[in-house]
Amino acid sequence: MPNRLAQETSPYLRQHADNPVEWYAWGEAAIARARAEDKPILLSIGYSACHWCHVMAHESFEDPDVAAVMNALFVNVKVDREERPDLDQIYQAAHQMFNQRGGGWPLTAFLSPGEHYPFFVGTYFPKTARYGMPAFPQLLERVARYYREHKPDIARQNESIADAFQRMRQDGAASDDEFSGEVVAEAIGALKSSFDSAHGGFGGAPKFPHPADLELLVRRYAATGDKHALHVAVFTLERMAEGGIYDQLGGGFSRYSVDATWTIPHFEKMLYDNGPLLRLYAEVWAATGRPLFARVAEETAGWIMREMQSPAGGYYSSLDADSEHEEGKFYVWTPREVQSLLTAEEYAVTAPHYGLDSQANFEGKHWHLAIVQSLKVIADGLGRSEEECAELLDTARQKLFAARAPRVRPGLDDKVLASWNALAIRGMVRAGAVFGRDDWLASARRALGFIRGTMWQDGALLATSKDGREHLNAYLDDYAFLLDAVIEMLQADFRGADLAFALELAEAILARFEDPAGGFFFTSHDHEQLIHRPKPGHDNATPSGNGVAAFALGRLGHLTGETRYLDAARRAVAAFYPAMQRYPGGFGALTIALEECLAPPEVIVLRGPTPRLRPWLKALTPEFRPQSVLVGIDGAEGGLPPALDKPVAPGRVNAYVCRGVTCLEPVSEMAALRRLLGGAGIK
Repeated sequence: MPNRLAQETSPYLRQHADNPVEWYAWGEAAIARARAEDKPILLSIGYSACHWCHVMAHESFEDPDVAAVMNALFVNVKVDREERPDLDQIYQAAHQMFNQRGGGWPLTAFLSPGEHYPFFVGTYFPKTARYGMPAFPQLLERVARYYREHKPDIARQNESIADAFQRMRQDGAASDDEFSGEVVAEAIGALKSSFDSAHGGFGGAPKFPHPADLELLVRRYAATGDKHALHVAVFTLERMAEGGIYDQLGGGFSRYSVDATWTIPHFEKMLYDNGPLLRLYAEVWAATGRPLFARVAEETAGWIMREMQSPAGGYYSSLDADSEHEEGKFYVWTPREVQSLLTAEEYAVTAPHYGLDSQANFEGKHWHLAIVQSLKVIADGLGRSEEECAELLDTARQKLFAARAPRVRPGLDDKVLASWNALAIRGMVRAGAVFGRDDWLASARRALGFIRGTMWQDGALLATSKDGREHLNAYLDDYAFLLDAVIEMLQADFRGADLAFALELAEAILARFEDPAGGFFFTSHDHEQLIHRPKPGHDNATPSGNGVAAFALGRLGHLTGETRYLDAARRAVAAFYPAMQRYPGGFGALTIALEECLAPPEVIVLRGPTPRLRPWLKALTPEFRPQSVLVGIDGAEGGLPPALDKPVAPGRVNAYVCRGVTCLEPVSEMAALRRLLGGAGIK
């Protein structure tokens, strides 16, 4: 019989609905039972696309004997970290405290039933002892015995953990008049010093994309002309695009590379990586004009629309790393298999290009496609033109993509998360604007319409949606990322209704999340009370909600003239500024927000009839101006804040440029506007 998880919206929880474990979702039912029976809570946190989560499930949670031990000794709670990032943050931090190293998934924590403080925390445990880890069933027995025999010790440890969480609250905030460009320079310097000049990226294996850090480097180039900063970003994006972390046939990026060369990924594909990376590739194409970046943007946007957009409009969350219980099986090949699908001419180009004529690169028996040799070198060796080889490769890729399609596909996590959708919407909007792709913009507008129409209820966001059920209090990231996405939409396709929604989101962020001491809590003021209330500033897999909130509120403040938003943005940066001074690495999103506190964005407002606005927007929107905010507003649009309600000249476009509190005289000729804007935006 299915257990309680069959009623949940999370595909990850539903994957465990047929386990013999008596799982609960996190909630009062589990907590009440643990207290009544004086049993510890076994908290297992994972997510749908997690390979080792599946391994532990198959080994232990599907085993009746292991489940019997779990059911006898514990109240067992399953959590989807994507639906409950609040719980995940807390117990990952506890793992760091207990083990003096980062955690991961699956996370396995044993909690005292009354206070929910952990007294033992680990990650994956095998069913039988190996990898230097104890067997899970024996571990369960030992943990339960420790709980029964050492309750006073656990109570003292709980007090220590509470103190440690209290100390995690950052020191006193700085004054905003202390803000200095030196912190930005030190953050850039830290990225340059950890840059892998041979393969791109930062540090060694495993390698993650770090889009917020790459965006910071690109902005540095725009602001100062720092070509080394641009090189670090461009070289990294090139190596990623040519590596196996990028799906060379279907588009889209995997979560990370297990090696330093970007060759073999952890094969899960997450929406939250691909939205920011799509935006970044579009932005860097605007700066450099490199065809590789245009191709990657087109294929990644195509993947998002083809595989990740629901019929209702929202974007799904992720694709699993596994298919048929094997990681990467959907993506890998053998040379014989490829050769059987292609002509001899196509194979002669494809094999050296993707390394099929070299040794297997995945588990000693399969080949995962990554670019090994350039088409120019291959063309020279074959005595063909590079254009001919490109055409042969293109037809080969189409054949391989078609041949791959009938394979057993990786599992799809089809819940819709507000925060991840917002990251994808922002990426699709900016890429659509840069490349003039109205279909990408329409896709983003459908997703935004879904979020606003179903997950925005009574002036508040809900975090997740699946099968017509929306629930869970939204988190800071949901609000901040969505505000940022709506501001991006205003620049590509200004609508008064979107501006009104942006203002509602901004007010909700201030009312529901702001700490009077500065910055924003991860959970809202009316959220369930947990053992810790995080206020995170570091970027993780996604950018810091505090950094994005400060950036977006600052931009909205400059657009509308609302000083409360500007003040809140500065308070948020000030709250984390002492930590940024001490440890400049890892604060990419907050450092971008700091930049805009130090040098306010250039606001360009175009007013005029829509038919005359279009050529101006078509010319200006794709340009590389990351420190600018551009909006084109029809002259008939009413209800605008004073900062946007600029005078309209009959029959022509007026362009207004403001920097901080200084606005220049309007101009009505493109050449005159370009003289005001200077040289940025030139490839």
